[in-house]
Amino acid sequence: MVDVPTLVEQARAGRPRAVARLISLVEGASPQLREVMAALAPLTGNAYVVGLTGSPGVGKSTSTSALVSSYRRAGKRVGVLAVDPSSPFSGGALLGDRVRMSEHASDPGVYIRSMATRGHLGGLAWSAPQAIRVLDAAGCEVILVETVGVGQSEVEIASQADTSVVLLAPGMGDGIQAAKAGILEIGDVYVVNKADRDGADATARELNHMLGLGESRGPGDWRPPIVKTVAARGEGIDEVVEALEKHRAWMEEHGVLAERRMARAAREVETIAVTRLRERIGDLHGDRHIGALAERIVAGSLDPYAAADELVAGLTEG
Repeated sequence: MVDVPTLVEQARAGRPRAVARLISLVEGASPQLREVMAALAPLTGNAYVVGLTGSPGVGKSTSTSALVSSYRRAGKRVGVLAVDPSSPFSGGALLGDRVRMSEHASDPGVYIRSMATRGHLGGLAWSAPQAIRVLDAAGCEVILVETVGVGQSEVEIASQADTSVVLLAPGMGDGIQAAKAGILEIGDVYVVNKADRDGADATARELNHMLGLGESRGPGDWRPPIVKTVAARGEGIDEVVEALEKHRAWMEEHGVLAERRMARAAREVETIAVTRLRERIGDLHGDRHIGALAERIVAGSLDPYAAADELVAGLTEG
């Protein structure tokens, strides 16, 4: 058994091993997870969570690393959750973002963690909300969440971040991607990376045009800016940070930040509740009751909806 209070105290003191242990308890759905979350609850709510998403190859990891450098120059403690595809064999992350962000590895003011999706769709790991909570409680002022890079299914990041950054790059079919529903609906800040390549201006213009075709905005509404960067050289990154800070200020002024965090907490509660129900249903798979329901469906004496009603009633009574 882990001494949770001591572990939380060490994480608050900035000890990387304690933070790593807490996130491991989250990822492994430890029996002590309830105790961990209860201990962390009073310590959270201070971090600014920024999500970075976009198609594979647009330079998300390079951009994330450059943003870390910019925030560190400003003296902020930074946490990074880099969500990668799962290995089909070990279930671990296939792409080690620790390697790609190795320049920050020795910085005590930066904590980087690669997390595997473990089959979860939407570009995030299922345990990402709890891992964000750990980094928040550990004193990270900014948390950067880099998604797996699977295209449009990454829209889930919008429900987990305070501000969502969508990255595009010229010459990667982004014009077609931008025209699709989904990716234009989640961005608060848009970044055209690799802007030293041919076609960067055209990509920015097309993106601006597509944003203009979107839903109408009132005088006080937020209009997502488009920032051009060359993340590999750090060019334009300070402008991205400036755009992020402007969006944060706008959200605080209009009450949007509190709304987003309330909605995020509600979704987290719902996800935990649904997961518990699924586990209870899973326990019934070998049960005679669910087998009997299946037999009646096959025999035509019961429809699946009525069977589901019986199952839910059984779970409620249990």
